[in-house]
Amino acid sequence: MSTFKLKVIAHDKVFYDGEAQTIIIPALDGHYQYLSDHEESVAAISEGELKIVDDKGKDIYGICSAGFLEFDNAADTCRVFVNTIELPEEIDIRRAEEAKQQAEEELRQKQSIQEYYQSKASLARAMARLRGAEKHGRH
Repeated sequence: MSTFKLKVIAHDKVFYDGEAQTIIIPALDGHYQYLSDHEESVAAISEGELKIVDDKGKDIYGICSAGFLEFDNAADTCRVFVNTIELPEEIDIRRAEEAKQQAEEELRQKQSIQEYYQSKASLARAMARLRGAEKHGRH
């Protein structure tokens, strides 16, 4: 299978930098898959599970927050920018559960519109982390 150059970057680290057969990203309306020679594209990424199949066929999963993807057809290069991303085994389940409870409590309180959206984003991130950990056998 053909490969393309992929780089997945978070605010604090480079999660992946190498050749890939495919990347599947979470989006508001489902999941998008990108293969080598994909058309020029920019896509919004939502909180959830990102999957990379590297050049050797190995699956690499990451639980990510919101961001965006850019695919450059001329260079057969894909770059992904997210706020945070971690391997399922890196997730601190206790901390994610606490973040979920705190965000739920904040949503029950009267807030400004900005605070409401911040709490909603915190809840979405905590839920994505918990779902990712559970899916990959961490309870």
